[in-house]
Amino acid sequence: MSEVLHASTSTLGRCMCIITGASKGFGRALAHLVSQHLKLGSVLLLVARSKSLLQELKEEMHSLKEGQDLTVHCVSVDLSTKEGVKDTVDMARQHKENEIDHVLLVNNAASLGDISPFESFTDLDQVNSYLALNVSSTLVLTAGVLQAFPPISGLRWSVVNCSSTFALQALPSWVLYCSAKAAREMMFRVLAAENPSVKVLSYSPGPMDTEMQETIRRLTGVQYHLNPCRESATKLMKVLLDNDFASGAHLDFFQL
Repeated sequence: MSEVLHASTSTLGRCMCIITGASKGFGRALAHLVSQHLKLGSVLLLVARSKSLLQELKEEMHSLKEGQDLTVHCVSVDLSTKEGVKDTVDMARQHKENEIDHVLLVNNAASLGDISPFESFTDLDQVNSYLALNVSSTLVLTAGVLQAFPPISGLRWSVVNCSSTFALQALPSWVLYCSAKAAREMMFRVLAAENPSVKVLSYSPGPMDTEMQETIRRLTGVQYHLNPCRESATKLMKVLLDNDFASGAHLDFFQL
């Protein structure tokens, strides 16, 4: 692996940065932080379903004078669909001629799914719909961006898979969520093994104060100590800036 991939830096360079699930929660917090570490000429694609929340985020960033020298695009799409993935890749491809020295793809978009016993899942369409967003689209989006920006000498390539403890640990009644997170974990380990020019990280952000956690509390009654999204996003930013993790590694919020 080249020295470029291992070198610690205070910036992410002149970057094509794509953050999925950027409209709220962890993705939104990370977008604020990333914008402060991109060089002039960088492009930031904020991807989520909600056009209004994305536009609100963009305006918020400008009001805080974050990313003033960046090209920021709000990409309002449904990543569970073929069209949504294609539109995102096409938007990135439009900036292929920019003098980019780093591609950073943060696969954050995901959903909780139905928390029910294993034998409840007899509807193939229901399972396929869940996997389309949480597994299939992540693979196709990452592959599409890799094709648009082929890893070559002088181009730093980073992929973040927003993972979970439950990618590694089984939890009763969470078969959809655990299966999807485990599949994504292996997916990106394969990418790391296949392409040493791509630096791959699976990051488990820990329990955060998000809408998903509100749903979990309502459905299960389990109470966790929840950390602010920005706290977890800050730890991920430090890992990305230091850039000394092993490609394919799984890092947990509580390990950092």
